Amino acid sequence: MSKNEPTARSSTEIDPTRSDLDNFLADMMATKKSGVAGTGRLIFALDATMSREETWDMACSLQGDMFRTVASIGGLNVQLVYYRGLDECRASRWVTDPERLAKLMTKISCHAGHTQIGKVLAHAKRETGLLKVAAMVFVGDAFEEDVDEVVPIATELGHLNVPVFMFQEGASRTVERVYREIAKASHGAYCRFDNGSADQLRELLKLVATFAVGGVAALEASKSADAIKLLSQMR
Repeated sequence: MSKNEPTARSSTEIDPTRSDLDNFLADMMATKKSGVAGTGRLIFALDATMSREETWDMACSLQGDMFRTVASIGGLNVQLVYYRGLDECRASRWVTDPERLAKLMTKISCHAGHTQIGKVLAHAKRETGLLKVAAMVFVGDAFEEDVDEVVPIATELGHLNVPVFMFQEGASRTVERVYREIAKASHGAYCRFDNGSADQLRELLKLVATFAVGGVAALEASKSADAIKLLSQMR
């Protein structure tokens, strides 16, 4: 080996250029002895109405990155759920291949319509009745339903230990209030993002997937600032 050639980095060595979360995931992949990794089922729900068309490509890229990163640990099963139009609400099969899910997402186009978050939450309840769902994450920017009908379903998910992570695109105070209610009722967490916070959303999505695989212990072990924010809401 040449004197100037860099030596290979140890698989368990901490890389200072990466986030705490990335270092934690790297350690999980290298050792798989931490007791954190396991089998998790994550429902990933998306608003595919026309208002989200401009940021759809960005969202697909970030979500694909989440799947690829955490799937490399092993034990993550993901189901894609989305709604669009007036009454279209669909769910994919459960998949463990992030590339397959990413391809599926790129085929989805946004159609004008109304929110159907109640249907998505009810679907999550049915799924966990068949086989335990570890968590649900939702990405959207609007709410056009009866909050008194939707929040009780989130409460039922909380009783079933299925926390809902509500990620809001945009700054609507009305939407924020409802999303926070849904997250709180299910013992989940709420976060807001916009076009300029792609990196933050990427980290948050990785954290939810990490939670689906390893639970609260995985979030605590990651030691990231975003993990602390999520945990503070879930308690």
